[in-house]
Amino acid sequence: MKSYTGEDIRYLKQQANVIRKDIIHMTHKAKAGHPGGSLSATDIVAALYFHVMNVDPKNPEWEDRDRFILSKGHACPVWYAALAEKGYFGIEHLDTLRQFHSILQGHPDMKKTPGIDMTSGSLGNGLSLGIGMALAAKRDKRKYNVYVMLGDGEIQEGMVWEAAMSASHYGLDNIVAIVDYNGLQVDGWTKEVMSVHPVVEKWEAFGWNVIEIDGHNMNEILDAFQMAHKIKGPVAIVANTVKGKGISFMENVAVWHGLAPNDEEAEQAFKELAKEAELI
Repeated sequence: MKSYTGEDIRYLKQQANVIRKDIIHMTHKAKAGHPGGSLSATDIVAALYFHVMNVDPKNPEWEDRDRFILSKGHACPVWYAALAEKGYFGIEHLDTLRQFHSILQGHPDMKKTPGIDMTSGSLGNGLSLGIGMALAAKRDKRKYNVYVMLGDGEIQEGMVWEAAMSASHYGLDNIVAIVDYNGLQVDGWTKEVMSVHPVVEKWEAFGWNVIEIDGHNMNEILDAFQMAHKIKGPVAIVANTVKGKGISFMENVAVWHGLAPNDEEAEQAFKELAKEAELI
């Protein structure tokens, strides 16, 4: 990963703001989708696609590309927006989210969407799939890295920890798990539904190197990925985030896990994001 400058940080913040606008546009137009967890993941996804990952939108099947898996597949609006803004497909496709025959379905589908490295949506599976990719890279003597984003509610799934155990067992240094630790899931606060605390200590107990960050601080995000690339063994980035980040009435409100904004709400969201863009 290359180093970064203050101008890089500003650029990534701008990209994140554009992606947030796309998320609101897509879910509003579709009248469905999952804006809350998409917005909490936006800054990290922007950093990955516009600075960290070695990818080529003109050659999405390039064998040496870095891989990304959105294990919490319901948050696909953030992934679709990043891919469109990066140039994997035309921005006009964002108008077709969740429509019949659209390349942008309600969960990511690698057979439909350019740039999607793995179909996801059945929670708990993404880390196992990512570890398979990382093992394949080692076997084939390729240098690509694998990044897997998981939801904090998702890590209630036992399969996640079986996968975590295998990554440390094989000493994989080409995989990074990112926990979008926003504290909320569809039924409410994770600490009340099924506590995953203490998250850092859990990953460490399974043999992972853990970096804890503010998932909305771009400097901390880039520092974490730089550090991850220097560490031997699997790395987990625990990113403390805010569900619905960037839209005042969505922040830390569980209902926005899977609720699309209506006309008035979308208008208010766009106003807030426009004001934020002026401050970047």
